[in-house]
Parts: sequence; C-alpha cells; structure tokens
Amino acid sequence: MKAKNRLWMWMVCAYLCLISPRGLLAQNVNPPKYPDFPTETPTRIEPKTESWDFARREVMIPMRDGVRLHTVILVPKGATHAAILLTRTPYDANALTGHTHSSHLGPVLWGYDNATEVVVEGSYIRVVQDIRGKYHSEGDYVMTRPLHGAQNPTPVDESTDTYDSIDWLIKNIPESNGKVGILGISYDGFLPLMALVHPHPALRVSVPMNPMVDGWMGDDWFHNGAFRQQNMPYVYEQEATRSNEEMWWTGHFDDYDLYMEAAAGELGRRHGLEQVGFWQKLLAHPAYDGFWQDQAMDKILAAQPLQVPVMLVHSLWDQEDIYGAPAIYKALKPKDVNNDKVFLVMGPWHHGQEIGDGSRLGALNFESDTGLYFRRQILAPFLAHFLKDDAPPLDIAPVTAFETGSNVWRRLPSWPSGCDTGCSPQATPLYLVSGLGLSFSAPQGGEGEFDEYVSDPAKPVPFRARPIQPVGYSEHMSWSEWLVDDQREASGRPDVLVFTSEFLKKPIKISGQPMANLLAATSGTDSDWVVKLIDLYPDEVAGDPGMGGYQLMIAADIFRGRYRESLAAPKPITPNKPFLYRFALPHANHVFLPGHRIMVQVQSSWFPLYDRNPQTFVPSIFWAKPEEYRKAIQRVYHAPGQESFIDLPVIK
Repeated sequence: MKAKNRLWMWMVCAYLCLISPRGLLAQNVNPPKYPDFPTETPTRIEPKTESWDFARREVMIPMRDGVRLHTVILVPKGATHAAILLTRTPYDANALTGHTHSSHLGPVLWGYDNATEVVVEGSYIRVVQDIRGKYHSEGDYVMTRPLHGAQNPTPVDESTDTYDSIDWLIKNIPESNGKVGILGISYDGFLPLMALVHPHPALRVSVPMNPMVDGWMGDDWFHNGAFRQQNMPYVYEQEATRSNEEMWWTGHFDDYDLYMEAAAGELGRRHGLEQVGFWQKLLAHPAYDGFWQDQAMDKILAAQPLQVPVMLVHSLWDQEDIYGAPAIYKALKPKDVNNDKVFLVMGPWHHGQEIGDGSRLGALNFESDTGLYFRRQILAPFLAHFLKDDAPPLDIAPVTAFETGSNVWRRLPSWPSGCDTGCSPQATPLYLVSGLGLSFSAPQGGEGEFDEYVSDPAKPVPFRARPIQPVGYSEHMSWSEWLVDDQREASGRPDVLVFTSEFLKKPIKISGQPMANLLAATSGTDSDWVVKLIDLYPDEVAGDPGMGGYQLMIAADIFRGRYRESLAAPKPITPNKPFLYRFALPHANHVFLPGHRIMVQVQSSWFPLYDRNPQTFVPSIFWAKPEEYRKAIQRVYHAPGQESFIDLPVIK
C-alpha cells in the first residue's frame, strides 16, 4: 500500500514539473515565429452617408463645472434656419436616435419620446442628450437631481445643464435659427419643467408630457403616502450602473408572490437595494416632509415668473404619473394673464401613448387615432408657431380635452370647464347609501349606519388579475393598461365594498377632479383606503359584446390613514372611531351614458402595486415585522350626519 502511494506521489510530482515554469513545457523559450496576418478591422470606420437624408453628429458639450454631456445632433439634409427640438434623457441618447439602421430620419427616430411625424414633417434639428451621470455623459447621477440649494450644494442642476446645453447648441449648429424647444415624456418630461427655472433666452417653448412632478403626492414613488413598491426594480436598475446594465432579479412569475415575501424595506435589503443612494432617501422619507415638498415642481414653478410658453400633456389613464401635468397647470395658469402661454392637452391615453397609436387602450376603442390627432393637429402647429421663422398663427385652444364615453375632442377655455363657453363644473355629492347603493340624495333617517368588511394583510386585494406582471413595456406585457382593467375581479371579493347607482336615464358629464369623502373606521391603528369611481356598462353592449357588464375605472386612488391629520407627521388612528378621509382622485373628463350605472368600490389594499399597510401603527411601514400585520374590521358610514360621498364635478 505504501509503495502504491509513493508511486502515485512520484507521478504527481513529475506532472507538476512538466507544467511548472521551470518544467519541460516551459523549456521552449523561443516559440516559432509565425507570419503576420493583418486584422481586417480598421482602426476607425467612416460611414459613407452621401445617400442619407440627415447628418448625425455626436458631441460632448461642456457644462459650467467642466463636466461634458454626450449629445446626439440629427440635422436634416439641406436644413437652414431650422429650429432645434431638444430632449434630455437618462435613457440613452444613442438608443433614442438609432431605432433602426436607415438612411432616413423617420425610421431612425421612431419610438419613445420622438413624436416622429412632428420632427420629420417640421424639418426640425433633433437633439437628444444623456443627462449628467448616465450612459455616455460624464459626472455623477442623482435621481431627478434637485435644484441648487439645501438639497443640492453643487452649483449645477438640471436647470443649469439645460441652459448651458442650449447656449452651446445655438452657437455651434450653423443650420439653426437660434430657437429651441424642449420636450419629453415622464422623467424626460420632468426635465422640460426644470428648463423653465431661469430659462435660456433661446428657449421658446417647453412641452412636458406626463411629467414627474411630485413623487409623494401622486406620481412615481408614493400616492398619498402609500409606497409604490413595484417601482423598486426601476430604482435598482436606474442607479446601480451608469448604463442600466445591472438587472433586478426575482424568483417568481407572479409579482404578487414576490412582494408577499416581506415588507418593502426588508425585500429591498434581500435584493441589495441599499447600495443605491435614492433607495436610502426613500427609506428615510416616508412622510411628506421637506425632502419632498422642496422638490415638488408645481411648488417650484408657482414661485417662478412665467417666461416660456408651455404645453402640458396629460394622459387620463396614466398608470405612472397621473398627478403631474394637471398640478403644473394649476400652478402656472394664474400667471398666464394674457391666456397665451399655458396650454393643456388631456387625452385618453396611458403613460406616453400620445406619441404612438391612440386608437385603443386595453378593451376601449376610441373610434379614431387620438395620438395622431394630437401630434398633427395640436403639437405640430403649436411648435411651429413658436419656433418657425415665419411663425404661422396659432389656433390651439387653451385646453384641448378628449371626452371619454362620448369619444370626442373638446376645445375649452380653461380647466376644469365643461364646454367652450366656459361652463364650470359644480361639486355634486354622490352619496353612498344603505343597501350598497349610490344616490344624489343624502341618506335618510332609519337607514343603516354603515357597511363593513375584514381587511387581511395576509390576503391583500390584487390591483389587477393574477398572475401580475412587473412594470414593463415589452410587447407581451400589459402594465400600461391596468387602469382600464375590468374591475369585476375585485367586485366579487368579500373585502371590497361595492356601491352601485340605478340605471342612468340621461347622461351625466363630469369634468374636473372628483373628491373622495369617506367617513370610515378601523379596528386597527393604521389603515389604507382605496376609492374607485367606475363606469358600469350595460349587461350587453350591441356591437361590442366584450364590453357587456364592463367595470371601467374613471378615477381611483389610495390614501394612507396615518396621514389623515398631517401629511408630514403620521399619527396612529384611534380604533373603531369614524374619521373623515378626504382626498382627491385623478382628473376626469367623462360622460356616463344612459343605460350605464355609476359604481364606487372601497377597499383597503391595492397590491402589489402599493405596499401592504400592517394595519398596526409602526414607525415605518418599510420595516414592518410579520407579527405586526393584522386583520382589521373596516366600516364605511352612510347615515344622516355621517355621510360618505364622492364630490363629482358635474356639468349641469
């Protein structure tokens, strides 16, 4: 046995000698010299672009602090005295200007943020720039970088970067007429708002579409204090690397199962989310404190002079930033003394659908391409008026709003307004009444005092039918349609109260912002309240059988009960005591048609889009422990003197 071991050890040593630097394999110190075989790849390729109908230039534009921003400039062939359309983006300027390998500008621009018909048919110079810290630009990235001040000690922000970029562009693009318009969607829509702070004199128009405005009140991160936890992957991917190369991971096909694993803070820890800076800020600021208030763009612009014409574009079913555009309109319109600088467009779209096909949204058919109508009949003449040298006259209404239900466009003098003569909506209470009914008459004596349900955090109400997809825009995903999902799935649950009107004998038109007035009690010490205003279709719909009995959300939102007294200072709720929860629902411009009914649904979870309320008051719901999630009995009151109702902005 020992002899065998010695033999084995000798063989190992011999092998190691062979492969060691001093062994046999290393003795060939002068390997044979092979003939050169030159590479076939040039040091640099020079594309031949004589047949192209545009010229592409890539430049690094210096900012006032020395940081350079990567910028793509697309100039139509033969352009002279052409205006510049600028988009600043965290989503890769190269990708947004290279949708296909084509010699024609239209196919190259087709896709997100480009409003291609407007750019090509208007012969604009198209400029797309990576913002500071993203993709090919230099510098440090900060999510929606605040203005210079208490939250940003540096001398630069998105306002100064826009100013410096415009200044360089008008001095270095000889084909331009020195006029610049800025436009963009979502995050790219937030940036045209920042451009309005100390704007460059060459900035002649701004078009913020579906802009991020207030991340706590009702855009991307919270809605009235309820955290939008399905955006956690976005935070991770947006900040983990400069070029969004690091991907969020999951072990579940159904997002419902993923977010049931733990509270958002713990789930983020398990995914390594604490490594990115913005997540730390979200954890530190769950209430509407100075961090959020100081960055709210409607508050910022309300304190600025109105110098640049603005067209705000809002989607009535915006599943991401449904708060922003109307809030900016409300802040800016009082400054528009001549009624010629602030314009609002409201269309029947999901987030960003205005630059695509607007014929349908989910099951809804609008009977025309509303997106194309917006681009050709509203956006194109608006930009031409302010940017073209010949300045054609402007024939755009101060407010252009699509009226859902009747499916027609309305030219309005202001918002809210129900008709072109300026008729104003009247706040009309629609009462929740005994027997799960709805009525424009207040509850009478002798009727039931309340209806109740049990809210169980172990079985939260899904915000759409399962399996629930993550947030995303790939071809097989339907995230963009969830606000028009049929609500029958929820209406059959025992933890959802469903109040329904009688069949309507005449149309009821609403234009404006419905207000929920919910008198409710919980047996817990914290609670969420979700209120959904719904158009209930007839049981059968001639010519469109799939819409029979459809429950279409017109306006819906969530409110976190701990903020009832103060959005900035959460407090426990006194158990079993009714309190008034009053909060705004998103804007609507809708006609409930004869034969339809109005429905209101009330529930206490909207999962997993929003994190679960443990229904036990804890310092931070981000870190709620499993044992703190408890069932609660929820009561909604509808007795004389204890009314619950929706204030509808009805056009009489």
